[in-house]
Amino acid sequence: MATYAIGDIQGCYDSLERLLALCAFDPAQDKLWLVGDLVNRGPKSLETLRLIKSLGNAAITVLGNHDLYLLMVAEGGAKFRGKDDTLQAIFDAPDCAELLDWLRHQPLCHTDGNFCLVHAGLLPQWTAARARELAREVEAALQGSAFKEFVLNLWGSEPAGWSDELTGWPRLRVIVNAMTRMRFCTPEGVMEFHTKGETTNAPDGHLPWFELPNRAHADSVLVTGHWSALGLKITPNLLALDSGCLWGGHLTALRLEDRQVFQVDCSPGEAQPLMR
Repeated sequence: MATYAIGDIQGCYDSLERLLALCAFDPAQDKLWLVGDLVNRGPKSLETLRLIKSLGNAAITVLGNHDLYLLMVAEGGAKFRGKDDTLQAIFDAPDCAELLDWLRHQPLCHTDGNFCLVHAGLLPQWTAARARELAREVEAALQGSAFKEFVLNLWGSEPAGWSDELTGWPRLRVIVNAMTRMRFCTPEGVMEFHTKGETTNAPDGHLPWFELPNRAHADSVLVTGHWSALGLKITPNLLALDSGCLWGGHLTALRLEDRQVFQVDCSPGEAQPLMR
């Protein structure tokens, strides 16, 4: 049995199929860990959702910002942002309701032993165990009767920092934004959402979240995606796997047991114009 962690797919279904073949993935005995952003911008978001859903317990996916955006658009919590969205095939599909219901029942964060699977990252105040507790609060809102109200109140970048005293929608919004959108933040954990690109682009007073000193989760191994400009980054405590398949780069899998890397080039027809 092997566990393969895979970076952002974003509808690049053909690349995913080739990567699974390269890994000789066997759903009868192996596991997939997916860092989120299964959908959007790539050409086959519908096929990607159907495949991952069909794998049942053989696949664990956490939610990324594009996955949550899909749920928000479906419920009127957000509008299509432009021509780069490739979600319409999902809404037109006869199994749309079933797929969206499955998606909203996926975790925001997953922990197993010393590993923590999350799309973007964790704030410096949070241990992996604390992050898992906070993720459950979001998952309860996603999966409960207040689901529509939750997604209608999810959009926005404020508050930008964490406080244990936060309540209601602002509390859940900070948790979601940290785990699905964060790249840079201050040592105190105040997030900045406008800056993208290389780590050298950090705004004054900010660092990449995984370089912050005295991080409470520094003894855990974070398995993440989200940051295509960062590329594949492997350190003792970080496995960052978004190697920019959507932008003409690679789709990457990493076998957790021995850290062996598997990569395929972006399949023809899947690469988008570079806009980070």
